Amino acid sequence: MYYVVMPSRDIRENLATEQYLMNQKNFDEPLVLFYIEKPCIIVGRNQNTMEELNNDYVREHQITVTRRLSGGGAVYQDLGNLCFSFVVDAQDEKFGDFQKITQPMVDALHQLGATGAAVSGRNDILIDGKKFSGNAMYTRNGKTFSHGTLSYDVDLDVLTHALKVNPDKIQSKGIKSIRSRVTNIRPYLKPEYQNLTTEQFRDILLLALFHADNLADIQEHEYQITAADQAQIDQLRQQYYDNWDWVYGKSPKFTVKNRKHFDMGTIDARLQIEHGKIQGIKFYGDFFGSQDVQQLEQQLVGVVYNYDALQQALQPIDLDQYFHGIDATAILNLIAP
Repeated sequence: MYYVVMPSRDIRENLATEQYLMNQKNFDEPLVLFYIEKPCIIVGRNQNTMEELNNDYVREHQITVTRRLSGGGAVYQDLGNLCFSFVVDAQDEKFGDFQKITQPMVDALHQLGATGAAVSGRNDILIDGKKFSGNAMYTRNGKTFSHGTLSYDVDLDVLTHALKVNPDKIQSKGIKSIRSRVTNIRPYLKPEYQNLTTEQFRDILLLALFHADNLADIQEHEYQITAADQAQIDQLRQQYYDNWDWVYGKSPKFTVKNRKHFDMGTIDARLQIEHGKIQGIKFYGDFFGSQDVQQLEQQLVGVVYNYDALQQALQPIDLDQYFHGIDATAILNLIAP
């Protein structure tokens, strides 16, 4: 296994680096990345950014906002959070199997004393019934990355103010607020690991992953970003993570809006109907899929807006590649009149 420790504290730089290393570099073993950010919110690929934020609060506190390539829900991070990412060959991992791909990190946390940490639900790592890590996946060109958060000492009060969670998602989980179900992992660790900096926490986890005693022993496994790498990373940052169109886009006005929460994620479908046909359709939500949902949206433009026509249009399409784990009939019932 190889590793990269990113020096930047800017989420846009780090997501661009992650994307570059996945798509442009070929390693003969899995790669693990670690990065730490100043206060930021990262929305999932399929989410409507404006609807996920407390926009006044985010603007007032100068919280960076960007969008990632992977699906899933919005997350808040600050300097008390450690991000990790595993990059592997897609053929070696089943898309959506978060338990398997995050198990090395869970095992490392167990070594540090958090023996109750476990993958729960579709993509969370919990302890004592509370979430301290959310994870998401993205697949392209034979590679998969699974990246996640580790809340070590995050300001949870800021988190609850910065994110605006839709009530139907809260109700479906039987909770009163996001604050009631999140925690930091720090108090669950052994005493000697409870007063670390985030950087120290990162290094100890890195050693646990490699079963090593000091960083010098694993130095040969570290990949250093070159000047040529950085030039391409800068281009990706401008194309995606610093790009207003990518982060926010222009939300069209739809005449039909249907939203439903499923066990594997929420789908918010918005349709514009003209002359009895779909003129525009957009899927938002924290669902996962191995393919870009825009492909499905393009296929549905021009379809007559009735149940039979939509059923016929969707029948040959493998909807699981866009909405992993969600029944195709349920999706049809969501968007059909």
